Amino acid sequence: MKHFIIFGPPGAGKGTQAKLMVEKYNLRHISTGDLLRAEIKAGTKLGQMAKALIDDGNFVPDEMVLKLVKSEIAHHPDASGFVFDGFPRTTTQASAFESYLKSLGMDVNGVISIIISDETVMERIHHRALIEDRKDDMKDEIIRNRITTYHAKTEPLIDYYKKQEKYHEIDGEGTIEDIFAKISLLIERLSR
Repeated sequence: MKHFIIFGPPGAGKGTQAKLMVEKYNLRHISTGDLLRAEIKAGTKLGQMAKALIDDGNFVPDEMVLKLVKSEIAHHPDASGFVFDGFPRTTTQASAFESYLKSLGMDVNGVISIIISDETVMERIHHRALIEDRKDDMKDEIIRNRITTYHAKTEPLIDYYKKQEKYHEIDGEGTIEDIFAKISLLIERLSR
């Protein structure tokens, strides 16, 4: 069973690349963003709390996100592996997630980090907002807050996974196909 984390700032193309990984490598895609949006749409208590945080460009608490991820893994016991998109986002989440995977006899095979500039983040999120009608992607101050939050809370994961020799960077400036070709080479190298 192979488990990969796809990592990068908002708008880096994590979801797009994760879908390609699912098709090529028969993995199950777990997007915490999609899970949270489903909770919001369903109007659950968790969804209402998440919506208030997301609307301000803030992260949802670690415990809530980990609970969603655990539930998703438990619902797919026959999966040949997972690609985690947008998770973990903090070192606290990463540590708790690692303990959980170890309790199942699993581990993360690699962290694939898609690197793009803050300017590209702004451009891509504005573009995505128009295409997908995502209200949380339409305001500049919210996007800037998400970028700031990413740098402050998520980038420390780089050192966390570098120490475990699981962290790998991919240049995210280019076509979807070019970026996926680089990811495929990396996955094949990590899967040997």
